[in-house]
Amino acid sequence: MSLSIGIHDLSLATGEFVLEHTTLAAHNGTEIGKYHVGIGQESMSVPAADEDIVTMGAAAAAPIIARHGTDRIRTVVFATESSIDQAKSAGVYVHSLLGLSSATRVVELKQACYGATAGLQFAIGLVQRDPAQQVLVIASDVSKYDLDSPGEATQGAAAVAMLVSVDPALVRIEDPSGLFTADVMDFWRPNYRDTALVDGQESIGAYLQAAEGTWKDYSEQGGRPLGEFAAFCYHQPFTKMAYKAHRHLLNYCGYDTDPGDIARALGQTTAYNTVIGNSYTASVYLGLAALLDQADDLSGRPVAFLSYGSGSVAEFFAGTVVAGYREHLRTGANQEAISRRAPLDYAGYRELHEFKFPADGGDHATPQQTTGPFRLAGISGHKRLYQRR
Repeated sequence: MSLSIGIHDLSLATGEFVLEHTTLAAHNGTEIGKYHVGIGQESMSVPAADEDIVTMGAAAAAPIIARHGTDRIRTVVFATESSIDQAKSAGVYVHSLLGLSSATRVVELKQACYGATAGLQFAIGLVQRDPAQQVLVIASDVSKYDLDSPGEATQGAAAVAMLVSVDPALVRIEDPSGLFTADVMDFWRPNYRDTALVDGQESIGAYLQAAEGTWKDYSEQGGRPLGEFAAFCYHQPFTKMAYKAHRHLLNYCGYDTDPGDIARALGQTTAYNTVIGNSYTASVYLGLAALLDQADDLSGRPVAFLSYGSGSVAEFFAGTVVAGYREHLRTGANQEAISRRAPLDYAGYRELHEFKFPADGGDHATPQQTTGPFRLAGISGHKRLYQRR
């Protein structure tokens, strides 16, 4: 008999600040409907100067550690595409901030926005091998584009932490997976750049191609029929992309594209991304958090996941929501993480967007801005210094 393995706990964190799209539109003269309707975004999270992927990742994971302890966690997988170091895993800093045992493996995974799904699948394999263990998977990213560029309105920042174990309390991940990889240049960030480069139309096309490819492979591997799923969690580089992808998949499979049916399948998965913006690796799992926090009882119902990472790698898989899951949700804390963000004017946003450390290896402190549990205090001798608040 196969083990039941999946997501036992899930927690999220986001940045200290929020920029409303009405503020951005007022600055650049864009008709607000292009943001609210065209891409489906209302606001974006902006990290404080003393926040980054480490502080957000630790903030997302800390409630899981508080609830479950550390005794069974022997692996931390940190997924990101906004890495702070070419060698050292951001997860090692989180390991230290959370006080995890030295008898732990820690690794950072990268493949654009797909990395957290790779981490989840790797975690399942580790738990399958030793069911006594739990794996902490953290997805944390800051989405950043050039000022006044087409991608600027899709920025965001967030982290999701997931505890993977046997007999999960939230979602049991199923076999099989549908997989797809294609070498495309739709989105990338060379080492010498702080902001990403994106070919918008190429990226949309590559995403839709991946949706077809993953579904074809999922079906050939013996997956569920499309009509069985109660909801669909898509990667959301912007909220309306999920709707584009779902309509495309329905067309590909010969289904009607009734707007009401699409809204019922996706609407509750987009609530957090609409106000947080693109969180890269965390995006699809913010969708899951929003769904579980809002939906009527999903116990025993299958949910579909389509995880896409530019470049490109994608995976389609399914999970069954576990009976009694509502008792383990963090709905209040998740919504508080979003509602507590302090609003920025355009000048404040621009100042944070342009903030960066000098590259001279000297001592540079960050302004104390975050009210979160962890902060990036500064750098010294090219070393990042983190602290609990």
